[in-house]
Amino acid sequence: MPKPPLKLYMAAPRGFCAGVDRAIRIVEMAILKWGAPVFYVRHEIVHNKYVVDGLRAQGAVFVESLEECPLDRPVIFSAHGVPKSVPAKAQARNMIYVDATCPLVSKVHMEAERHNRNGLQMVMIGHAGHPETVGTMGQLPEGEVLLVETEADVAHVVPRDPSKLAFITQTTLSVDDTASIVTALTARFPNIIGPHKEDICYATTNRQEAVKAVAPHVDALLVIGSPNSSNSRRLVEVAAKAGCAYTQLVPRAGDIDWRALEGAKAVGISAGASAPEALIDEAVAAFYDRFAVTEKIVETTTENVEFKVPRVLRQ
Repeated sequence: MPKPPLKLYMAAPRGFCAGVDRAIRIVEMAILKWGAPVFYVRHEIVHNKYVVDGLRAQGAVFVESLEECPLDRPVIFSAHGVPKSVPAKAQARNMIYVDATCPLVSKVHMEAERHNRNGLQMVMIGHAGHPETVGTMGQLPEGEVLLVETEADVAHVVPRDPSKLAFITQTTLSVDDTASIVTALTARFPNIIGPHKEDICYATTNRQEAVKAVAPHVDALLVIGSPNSSNSRRLVEVAAKAGCAYTQLVPRAGDIDWRALEGAKAVGISAGASAPEALIDEAVAAFYDRFAVTEKIVETTTENVEFKVPRVLRQ
């Protein structure tokens, strides 16, 4: 039987961003510098099981708290950032530590601290319990950052002084959803101060724009990424809002729901910022096994961002 024809629309940019690439290089370089298999990393370095398992095989050990780490081994803090109390504890214990926080997340941390020094209370737009939100809120004393997750939450914000507020956002949110929350905040608090430059990172924005460009042309769109990856889940939501009839988050090719794709003539593929190219290639290969594929790249912008690793690893 001949394979049915299928157009495969590849969203670009997709997959790894500069912050994730930097975090992984930090772990790999640290293992080379200080040795394996007893190197410890606090929390998942990025939200992707394939990546985490690969680093674990090289000798990284993933833990949730400093108390799980021996004092004589280095610690790496995840790309999502950590509360200020964590490096302070590591310093107090005389531990070697390397901060793999994405520089764009660090920018939000510095923003929050600057506003705090100026006497402003912060409103953070983010997801409760997400490591980045926990890390960002942990840059300031308790009560100095008020969290809103939805437009409806804005009505329940109780600031210390409504005239002295600023807002920041998690870097991996939906651009469109965040815009509606910002509109609600500025309507209720006309004096609220926003960031000089958009907090949602370039990679999140670019991947969402590419998905929007693909969505109208396909019957279904798959996002390669882990269920605990915020930016991957947002891509699924963006595709649905852009008019795609069926969207699915796919950790690996083996998770693709082929029954849901029966009769599809065109399928889009994107990937979250923590999904490696190997997993995208694996998914594409699975389509070639089942269909007579014609690939089309839909590129909305090119990325050439690169972040340096910390000096301690370059010495």
